[in-house]
Amino acid sequence: MDIAIGGIIGFVAWLIVRVLLVGFYTVDQNERAVKTVFGRAERVGKATTLEDPIAQSLRAEEAGRYCYPQVRVIPPGGPYFKWPWEKIYKVSIATQTMNMAHDVDDPTANSQGTILEAVTKDQLNTGLKGQIRYRASEKNLYAFLFGVKRPIAHVMGFFTAVLRERIANFEAPAAKHTPESSTNPEAVTAAIGISINDLRKNLRDINDHMDRECASSSARYGIQLDASLITGIDPPNEVESALAAINTAYNQVSSDISLAQASADQKLVQSRRAVEIETLKAQTEVEPLSALAEQLRILRNSGPGALSAYIRNVRLKLFSHSRRVFLEVSHE
Repeated sequence: MDIAIGGIIGFVAWLIVRVLLVGFYTVDQNERAVKTVFGRAERVGKATTLEDPIAQSLRAEEAGRYCYPQVRVIPPGGPYFKWPWEKIYKVSIATQTMNMAHDVDDPTANSQGTILEAVTKDQLNTGLKGQIRYRASEKNLYAFLFGVKRPIAHVMGFFTAVLRERIANFEAPAAKHTPESSTNPEAVTAAIGISINDLRKNLRDINDHMDRECASSSARYGIQLDASLITGIDPPNEVESALAAINTAYNQVSSDISLAQASADQKLVQSRRAVEIETLKAQTEVEPLSALAEQLRILRNSGPGALSAYIRNVRLKLFSHSRRVFLEVSHE
């Protein structure tokens, strides 16, 4: 009898510990949680991800494949309580960074996860370097936890496929034809195919394109790509050396043209300054003559004999400073 009572007491104590103590849990600030009851996630009525703005990036034919139920998300805080038949799945929503060449299934692929290979439109095998930033999508935790077995593997495969498709079909924007464009290495190499210079020059456009194309990753796999940053495009060695030679030659031409233009601009400035100086000198010489003409005009208008008297006084002053005077004598 005592053994039975002890067993009952022990079972009750175990049940209290199992239900009351182990049943409490908390959720950190950078985490979100989803509760399942007998293996079924708690849903928000009959709502699906197609009703959320994240589904706007899906094409019409993809909507049926990526229709996930909206689950009830447990926010940070606690303590919360769960019953033994309930299970809590915690997900970190902190932003993570990964090399875009990393293969989740085979870490040794892509040169140990350092360079992602892609082929350009003119059949050049290039190596791409860069990173992606991603995090679990709080609006589609069902896909992240239950819809896809390894979400990050699907996202990396999707990202790689989109990037390779972009590189394979990339065409540089049409450049405006200007006199300076004839000495531009990018403009010259563009005439012989899809140049590496064009890809490098348009890295920002390629990154923006990747952000737009990968916006549907939240609705697809429950992972949101915050940004993609392609930092380098490396062509084969023989192509790199050829491009280096082309760039060196046209950089020299551009430098010579720039020096010639600078010299011509300097000569124009010097000529313009010389004209200004000679103009000022002429004005300096003309100004006294103009002032004298004005004075003589005033004297002539002041009355008869005034101009003659002025001329006589000027002659007397000149005579007073002269040592020798030569006069013309008339022989009439």
